Amino acid sequence: MALGEFELIDRFFRRPVRRAALGVGDDCALLNIRPGMQLAVSTDLLVEGRHFLSTVDPARLGHKALAVNLSDLAACGAEPLAFTLSLSLPRPDERFLAPFAEGLLALADRHGIELVGGDTTAGPLTLGITVMGEVPPGQALRRSGAQAGDVLWVSGFPGEARLALEVFRGTLSLSEDDFHAARRAMELPEPRVALGLALRGLATAAIDVSDGLLGDLGHVLRASGVGATLRLADFPRRPLLARQPLAVQRMALLTGGDDYELLFTAPEAAGPAVQAAAAQAGVPVQAIGRISATPGLQAFDEAGAPLDLAGWAAFDHFKS
Repeated sequence: MALGEFELIDRFFRRPVRRAALGVGDDCALLNIRPGMQLAVSTDLLVEGRHFLSTVDPARLGHKALAVNLSDLAACGAEPLAFTLSLSLPRPDERFLAPFAEGLLALADRHGIELVGGDTTAGPLTLGITVMGEVPPGQALRRSGAQAGDVLWVSGFPGEARLALEVFRGTLSLSEDDFHAARRAMELPEPRVALGLALRGLATAAIDVSDGLLGDLGHVLRASGVGATLRLADFPRRPLLARQPLAVQRMALLTGGDDYELLFTAPEAAGPAVQAAAAQAGVPVQAIGRISATPGLQAFDEAGAPLDLAGWAAFDHFKS
């Protein structure tokens, strides 16, 4: 017997809710928001061939579909609450759905976020997730708060995911071990939710790095009406990236995308507190630049010489 829409939902995605008042199975979900909290909402659409390859493991795809949305909550400093899933499938294939749901819901359980609704239909493989979180009024991290003199920080090790993409594109060759590590970075990003929560009251602005560090930093600079200086010598690099030619390193670090690390600003005096917050969250952070009053972006290479950023482009969902 063919798997129908409602059987699909019941079998793979219906779960009892603990925090929501009403979850999957009704016309609307009902959420309980704690008194005095604001609701933070974000949505992302992942399309096969544009955001992920057809060869990706379904369990990893389920993880990433939710991870990229949790990363938006992290960049806002919001605590995850609930999410919905809209799923377009060419056909209801149990061999895909079982591991996909397993990867999706395992990450959901780790972050205490509940699946409370959504939709399914026949069509090209497309994943739409909307996440909801809560944050105290006035404590949300935003893009518009960076100030001249602030230090620019980044979490984790951006650039590694781009290496896997270049292997798939045929422009880069990696050892088997390095390829598996890069592919893991691309397909299993770790949303920095704990760090986002720890940065409330410390960071003046924040964004998650999804379309490349230069492009995402540009959003912060425009929203805040400021400029910035980057020091490539200070960018964090593990051996996986450091083994590559310098041109590849710079491309991956500055325009790589798919990192889902947090890029944030904080006053210079807050440096020790930022390090303490990062240690509390279990996430490494590194200062990579400084915010300036004059709009625009300058960069200095590993030797301290000015780096021409002309031609460096962020990912564009309609052009790249």
